[in-house]
Amino acid sequence: MPAVFFGHGSPMNALEDNAHTRAWAAAGRSWPRPKAILAVSAHWYIRGTAVTAMEKPPTIHDFGGFPPALHAVDYPAPGDPALAARVADLLAPLPVALDREWGLDHGTWSVLVHASPRADVPVVQLAIDATQPPQFHYDLGRRLSALRDEGILLVASGNVVHNLRTVRWGADAQPYPWATEFNDQARGLIERREHAPLVDYLSLGEASRLSSPTPDHYLPLLYILGAQRDDDAVTTITDGVELGSISMLAFAVGTPRA
Repeated sequence: MPAVFFGHGSPMNALEDNAHTRAWAAAGRSWPRPKAILAVSAHWYIRGTAVTAMEKPPTIHDFGGFPPALHAVDYPAPGDPALAARVADLLAPLPVALDREWGLDHGTWSVLVHASPRADVPVVQLAIDATQPPQFHYDLGRRLSALRDEGILLVASGNVVHNLRTVRWGADAQPYPWATEFNDQARGLIERREHAPLVDYLSLGEASRLSSPTPDHYLPLLYILGAQRDDDAVTTITDGVELGSISMLAFAVGTPRA
């Protein structure tokens, strides 16, 4: 199975039909059906490592100020306690909590409503440990790569550029030069398989620091880079900077076999 990073952008993408959501849907149709999905979302950012381990994970509406239609979205994918246990085994001796309270947040379901719209593939969500450095998350991706051989689709959802303090509203909002600079720089490094500078991303200059003032939306990227194999191709799904400072870059690594 491939491993996929989605720049999820606004939660409203769950409801919208635009170039990005159509690209997510087309990508989902191009992959063989996975046995299950392991998702890493920017929006489950906690102290420690955990996986959802319930049979029926709830759809979490972890936002405010959006239309009732968005709060009404339900993504009723089943859980997979056996996959949760497998993740814990793969990451041992790292302590991994088997969580039965969280569920699927909008970082996960806002992309899967397009990429896996039937919600009939089991989904397990992995938390991001906020106490750990970037290298830790990259290394977890390397360990989780084994799941790809077991029919598990790895999905990470965040944004390469994510600065809400500088958002420009309006359909014609132009990207900040620093947002375009870092998005293009990161995409080039991804395509060239130069992972070390992407792990040490804050050393890349002022554009990287403006693009990721907090690590939560950037770190999901590192799980997919860690899961990449030596012979994996990189396929861009969609790209672009929305609202001035939100990157929609999405890509897959690997060439799946049906």
